[in-house]
Amino acid sequence: MSLWNNFWGHLETILHHKKLVRHYCFRAGLYKQGIMHDWSKYSPVEFFSGVKHYQGGKKSPNHEERAAKGYSSAWLHHKGRNRHHYEYWIDFTTNADEGLQGMPMPDRYIVEMFCDRVAASKNYNRDTYDDSFPLKYYEKNKGHYLMHEHTKELLEKLLHMLAEEGEEKTFQYIRKEIDWKHSAKY
Repeated sequence: MSLWNNFWGHLETILHHKKLVRHYCFRAGLYKQGIMHDWSKYSPVEFFSGVKHYQGGKKSPNHEERAAKGYSSAWLHHKGRNRHHYEYWIDFTTNADEGLQGMPMPDRYIVEMFCDRVAASKNYNRDTYDDSFPLKYYEKNKGHYLMHEHTKELLEKLLHMLAEEGEEKTFQYIRKEIDWKHSAKY
């Protein structure tokens, strides 16, 4: 594939992903987050790496960059600027013997992370997607996640609800049961 084709393909993948996340965030009542989601993907370090390592819209270019270089500069940049990634919330504890741990995420970012995972699953599995895909991807990788217990519990609840009861019930739950005003403690 030519660099020019990679450019347009990567841009189309980003735009499609952002459109899906915006749709889901709006359904959840997260209007500002739906609009601002993943703006850092247009930064030079993320965008041009995505063009160089474009995978035909079938998987994240970050995987290819990681395979080529041993790390992904695009991912390191991205996770440090986007609060909907649990990796943004990893920090040292106040007890030096405990090392790194997942810090509490506000519920609004957990819900955006859920929306992001659903959109990514739809984006990379366009013709074969079903509502179990985000949960299957999570389950396959969760042994490596360093998440705060509240973050893990809410994300897993939403992923299971989506897989077992579908989008409509899941977004009804998000709109009616998550108290955004009181999630600041997390």
